[in-house]
Amino acid sequence: MVKFANLEEYLDYVGTFVNSAFGQRYRRQFRDVRGTAELALLASPSEEEYRDLQNAVAVMTEEQKHHPEDLTGEQIQEIAKKAQADCGTVGIFINGYVLACKKA
Repeated sequence: MVKFANLEEYLDYVGTFVNSAFGQRYRRQFRDVRGTAELALLASPSEEEYRDLQNAVAVMTEEQKHHPEDLTGEQIQEIAKKAQADCGTVGIFINGYVLACKKA
């Protein structure tokens, strides 16, 4: 299991999988009826999804970055709105980071 020192390090880790061939195959396995695979986005985010994540982390306060486990749904929506990012993508990313930290 990979350990992450902070949210920015996790963002960089997720960024290494942008449009990866393996990740794209993985995402195809989890497509829903709309043809999307949001729950697999951390395995291989698109360039647009990764930009959304970068923008979201950029607008977060230091407190939010250091304690993302304390963020409420409303706070995640506000971060996404400020970042002009998809709220679902931001929520999945933050929850993914929190879960990765708990596993480590």
